[in-house]
This record gives sequence, structure tokens and C-alpha cells, in this order.
Amino acid sequence: MKAMKLFFVCALFVFFMTTPYANAQQNAGGRGLMYVHSARTIGKGHLNAYFHSRFFGKVGSNQSLSSTYWDVQGSFTLNYGLSDKLEVSLFPIIYQDTNTGRDGSPGWNLPDDLFLKFKIGSLGAPSSKFKYGMMVTSRFPVGKVHNLIYEPYSAGTVEVGFTGMASYADDLLFPDDSFNLHLNLGYLFHNDAGNKLTDAPGDTISNKSISTEGLFGLGFRYPFDKWDVTMELNGNIWIQNPAVTAYTRENYIYLTPGVSYKVYKWLHVDFGADFRLTGDRDETQYVYGISHLPQQLPTTFPDWRVHLALKLAILPRSLYRDTERDLLMRKAETRREVFEQIVKERNETEKAEKELERIKEERMKAQQELMRLRKLLEGNQAKTKKADKKKKKKGEG
Repeated sequence: MKAMKLFFVCALFVFFMTTPYANAQQNAGGRGLMYVHSARTIGKGHLNAYFHSRFFGKVGSNQSLSSTYWDVQGSFTLNYGLSDKLEVSLFPIIYQDTNTGRDGSPGWNLPDDLFLKFKIGSLGAPSSKFKYGMMVTSRFPVGKVHNLIYEPYSAGTVEVGFTGMASYADDLLFPDDSFNLHLNLGYLFHNDAGNKLTDAPGDTISNKSISTEGLFGLGFRYPFDKWDVTMELNGNIWIQNPAVTAYTRENYIYLTPGVSYKVYKWLHVDFGADFRLTGDRDETQYVYGISHLPQQLPTTFPDWRVHLALKLAILPRSLYRDTERDLLMRKAETRREVFEQIVKERNETEKAEKELERIKEERMKAQQELMRLRKLLEGNQAKTKKADKKKKKKGEG
């Protein structure tokens, strides 16, 4: 069994290192799913690598000429825990099909763009099953060609995005071994005002304002002994569309079912597929000789894509040496720390409740004293009125 696992790992390594059919559309890595990020960080000193592949291909023909149009991209993500609350991710796209090779150009970017992400996460009460976080993402234009067919819009500028994250884990102590639910809401700032998007002769159209879009993602992971089942929904909503010469200026929504095979506790293999839920409504204007796709092909985003990914825990090295007993001992220590925090919070709550009770008692005493004072004042007023009446009668007599 161990020999079969070792062979499986070696075969996957060869696959990822030798084939260009790999992709990451800002894949999550770390404790997230394929696209949807987790609000939990990986922890101080932890280093994870996520090698991810995704591709689409279909034959299209113009008149008598037929050719295959590919949407292929290769990338990996490195996630490192700077602290228990702060995580940094480096996400270079190694290979990207551009579908521009029919004019003598290579038809791909090698390398493509680079993403850098900073995440503040694992926020929330230690005794809560909900965690929250915030992520800042920057995209740096390393690739030669931008405004690509079948890929999310980019004008070849430095882009900045912000994402809010919320995560729920059914097991407070061992969140990775229980049902997980993640929600992402983001905003992407393309910084592309004034940019011309094509190299077509005579093209004078450029972005009149900065393109911006909202991003969203929702996903869950349901664990079993050796397999995890995942489901994700992700998409965008344009706030300010780019120029009409942009290839992918439409809104999209993808559904991504998947499974994850846990080869070892430090190595998972993910399989999945994207299915586009939005219609194929093309909003690009093919003017100035801008290339139009054959009718047999989708005109916006691919209607399907296939995924294969490998998640590898690199640090700490103890992950490779830990036995089942070590793992259980570490989980027991985690359980003890959480229990201590819960007891501390409970004690603080009890103190607060006692203080509140004391305040209530003091308030009741104050109210009683006010009542007594009021009765005393009312009694004095009655005596004064009675004395005044007597004086008045004597004066009349």
C-alpha cells in the first residue's frame, strides 16, 4: 500500500513538472478550497505549496481551416504563516495560453503575471465556530500579452483587490477534520484608465475610466476518512466595465464540484470541474480587425474546465515524522488550550454577571432610599400645610 502511494506521488510530481496544462485563477491554497479562501490562517511557521492545473479545449473552424482553441494556464501558490493571524501568499502564473499564435507569435505567456497576497485571519472569539479575515491582493503584469480570450480581464497594469472572508467549522477544536463553510466578498481595482487593450491597426479605443468589479465566492468542504467532498460557487459583478474591446467584459458565475484525496496528512490531491452557469452573451465589439472566435466556440468564458491540484505541506518538518500518537497528543494539547480559554471567558463572564448583579442591588437600594426620601418630604409638606392652617385659624379668631 505504501509503495502504491509513493508511486502515485511520484507520478503526480512528474505530471506537474512536465506538462504545461496547469492553471490557477487566483487559486486559494492554504486552508481554502480551489477558489474560495478560508478566513483561517495556516499558523505561524507553516509553509504550504499548491500546484494547480485547469484546462479547456475545443475545436473551432473558420471557413475551411480548423484548429483547437485552448485555455491552459500553469501556476503554483506558496502560503507562509508569518504569525498565527498573518499569512502571506506568492502566486506566480508560470504558463498562460494567449491564443495569439496565428500571426507568428508564440501563443502563450511564459511566465505570466505574479500575484502577492496578505491575509489577516483567524479573527474572532476562541470559543466561536466562526472566524473572520481580510485579504489584500496585488497583481503585477509580468506576462507579455494581456486582455486574453477566456481569462478574467486584465489590462496589463498593477491591480489591487480587497477580500473579506468568513468561515464556519463544525468542530471548534479540529476545523480541518470537520464540515467547513466559507464566504468571500471582494472588490477589484484594475487601475486601467487610458489603457488601449488591443494591438489591432487603427484601434483608437481606450478605457475612459478605471474598471472595477465585485467578486464573490461561497464553498464548503465535507470530510470523510480518506476523501473530502467540496462544492464552490464563484463569480463577478462589474461595477465599471472596461472598454468594448475587452474580451471578457461580461459577468460570470461558475459552479465547481470536487473531491480531495488525502494521500498523507501532508499531501492532498484535488480533482474538480468548473461549469459556467451564466449565458454565453458576448459584449465585445470586434472593430478595427479584432479577432472573432469561430461560432462553434464559447464567446465569453469557457462553458467547462477541468481541474487537478496537489497540496503539499512543506513546513513544519515534524509533519513528516509525526505518528498517529503524536498527532493525537498535539490535538489533545489544542483541546486543552481551547478549554482553558473557554474557562477563562466563562470566569470573566461570571465576574461580569456578579458585577451586574451588584449594580442591580445598589440600584434597588438607591430606589428604596429615594422612596423613603420622597415619603419623608411628602410628610414634611403635610405637616407644614397643617401648621399653616392652624396659624390661619388663630389669626381669624
